[in-house]
Amino acid sequence: MSSAPASVAAVVAPAKKQPYPFWLGGVAATIAASITHPLDLTKVRLQASGDKRMIESIKKTYRTAGVRGLFDGISGTWLRQMSYSMCRFWAYDESKKLLGAGKDAPAWKLAAAGSMAGGIAGFVGNPGEIVMVRLQGDFAKPPEKRFNYKHCFDALFRMVREEGVSSLARGVGPNVFRAVLMNASQLASYDFFKAELLKTPYFKDNIMCHFTASFAAGTVATTVCSPADVLKSRIMNASGPGSNSTIAVIRQSMKTEGPMFMFKGWVPAWTRLQPTTILIFLTLEQLKNAVDFSRSKGFTYL
Repeated sequence: MSSAPASVAAVVAPAKKQPYPFWLGGVAATIAASITHPLDLTKVRLQASGDKRMIESIKKTYRTAGVRGLFDGISGTWLRQMSYSMCRFWAYDESKKLLGAGKDAPAWKLAAAGSMAGGIAGFVGNPGEIVMVRLQGDFAKPPEKRFNYKHCFDALFRMVREEGVSSLARGVGPNVFRAVLMNASQLASYDFFKAELLKTPYFKDNIMCHFTASFAAGTVATTVCSPADVLKSRIMNASGPGSNSTIAVIRQSMKTEGPMFMFKGWVPAWTRLQPTTILIFLTLEQLKNAVDFSRSKGFTYL
């Protein structure tokens, strides 16, 4: 008789782990982007202006606007991360569930989930992307061509008022394409590299593993995304009739600069994306640990 309770207990399934809050990825990305904002600012100005070198562009910004100038347009960065990044991390987790991409899923399933997430987030985050690019690139332009937005919300309101609601969709094609590439490469490769590293005897699920996987993911993502990133910046920074044509921008850039224009700003893009990728995933993993810790102590609000 005494074996009955034991047999019943043996078949009781373990409690299913609660999903993490959907906003964790957005918070992690916002923290990372705030730290690396000066490098992101330099990358956009290299792609959208005539500046040739990263260090010279940083010096130019510092000379004209001081240290504060290195954080021009940071409200646009926050808007972008809390729309685009929050959406992409949430959509990636949901897409993995939909595709059945578990812990040891093959690379193609992770890439498919990343592509789905990128398509959704690229569309949802497009207005924030435009605002971020315009705020960052404004001071690199001659005074008469500047937008002179006060902050991200002023930019949104003025865009709708002065250019129409359709202006919020400017460059949405290249942006969605770039977001698909970014998430298929960055998010998927991080999960892939992390899983592969954990299969070796040299790594455990700790900060060293997270750092190594995110370093590899950042390099993959930079190379894959460079062409779409350049096109996105040039189209979103342009204004006037016909300036939002992807084909027109490609033709003009090919004519004046040759095919290598697609990789213009690769070094600052890698320099910016690498620490950003590392910071995003390290922060995200720590936030997950904090959520697990708070839940273990009985706090259920997370």
